[in-house]
Amino acid sequence: MSEVRPARRTRGGGGAARRAERTAVSIETAKFITRNIPNFEILNEEALQIIEYNAETVLEEIGVNFVENPAALERWRAAGADVVGERVRIPRGLARQLCSTAPSSFTQHARNPERNVEIGGKNLVLAPVYGPPFVRDNEGGRRYATIEDFRKFVKLGYMSKWLHHSGGTVCEPTDIAVNKRHLDMLLAHMTLSDKPYMGSVTEKVRAEDSVNMSKILFGGDFVDQNTVMTSLININSPLTFDNVMMGALEVYAEANQAAIISPFIVGGAMAPVTVAGTLTQVLAEALAGVAYSQLVRKGAPVIMGAFVTSIDMNSGAPTFGTPEAAHITYGVGQLARRLNLPYRSGGSFSGSKLPDAQAAYETSNSLNMALLSGVNFMLHACGWLEGGLVASFEKFVLDADQLGTLHHLAQGVSMDENGQAMNALREVGPGGHFLGCEHTQANFKSAFWRSDVLDYKPYEQWEEEGARDSATLAGARVRKMLGDYQAPPIDPAIVEALEAYVAQRKASEPDAFG
Repeated sequence: MSEVRPARRTRGGGGAARRAERTAVSIETAKFITRNIPNFEILNEEALQIIEYNAETVLEEIGVNFVENPAALERWRAAGADVVGERVRIPRGLARQLCSTAPSSFTQHARNPERNVEIGGKNLVLAPVYGPPFVRDNEGGRRYATIEDFRKFVKLGYMSKWLHHSGGTVCEPTDIAVNKRHLDMLLAHMTLSDKPYMGSVTEKVRAEDSVNMSKILFGGDFVDQNTVMTSLININSPLTFDNVMMGALEVYAEANQAAIISPFIVGGAMAPVTVAGTLTQVLAEALAGVAYSQLVRKGAPVIMGAFVTSIDMNSGAPTFGTPEAAHITYGVGQLARRLNLPYRSGGSFSGSKLPDAQAAYETSNSLNMALLSGVNFMLHACGWLEGGLVASFEKFVLDADQLGTLHHLAQGVSMDENGQAMNALREVGPGGHFLGCEHTQANFKSAFWRSDVLDYKPYEQWEEEGARDSATLAGARVRKMLGDYQAPPIDPAIVEALEAYVAQRKASEPDAFG
């Protein structure tokens, strides 16, 4: 691996960065959500204890596989696990004991400190769609994603008020070699946005590149002492930890960078068909994964994840927004809180092919259950379509707009003097109206959440303006946001250093598309 080229500035930035900042358009980003409403708890104490007991039984009697990873097997053996071949059986209580050293919350730093996020506790951080190989828009239809599509999504994420995080692989840029595209994706997140971002996990060396580029962006000492990245480590359910994901986890844990350790469950295919059985498997896998992160580095920040959906038993396709998925999402939230770990789940999930009524129903169900289940980090919060195969530009802005409702719902009910509105009730009295009263005049700008995309006009005006449906309105919103985009200020020396690192790494090996 090449050495990290040092940036020619301190964390405070240079004169060029300050000049750019003075002329930049200010983009409003809401602070991460802090819930003032209770979590919905679907499981009673007896049910929680049964699931926890059964999960420990799975770890002790059935075990988990750590494949093609001798170092992981040695770590487990030294910790007291029973290791036979690649099967690791973890004595009852050991995984839970190891998980206890993971922090209950942590700060992920952004290059703009105003965009820092706190992950854990009552907080909810929203990040966009992750991983689709295809994109869709009104003009071009469904097609393979390119790096230009990727950059557009990063710009939209930066411009979106209710998104707190730039995310990771918002779409898979298939026009760049597999072994090099992570470099262009990271460069886009680092330069086109100043929100927090995610690192690459598709090979150990790509995780190392993520750490190296972050050191250029933030400075080596800062990265050594702070968390500046979150990464998605999927468990190969059922009960298998592959060497690719574990290799990336090892890099991030050693560097004190955060990892979402997440079972990837399609109920009925990769887990039992029952809610309790799936919860047992999710907990067993999460316990083993989080515990392993702590074997790599005690105190490394982690997020307990759960990507769970059900399966259509006729077609075999995954289904979203279902009551069973809600039961599991609520239940995992309770289990994560009992482990004192941050929780990742939820998103704008839909199996629909278009941003239509099916997409809206499934997405609204998924978003609301995530809010009420106590999720701390929500990946896929906007843009997800066709079961995660497609990132939709129109759905991205529709979903990102609707995230504002989560912010407002989470505020709860204000019971201060203004919230009680007794002055308004006295002023108006019987038979009057509140439109002109003093309380309404003082509060009307902030009283109600209002969409920036949906249509509230009378029928006649709507028809006169072209009778546009939601997808058409969203397409216009996409064009406006991209037209208004201005890159956030960044020291040119840092950009130069990042581009040099990317160029050097790309030149160091031939393209690979497999």
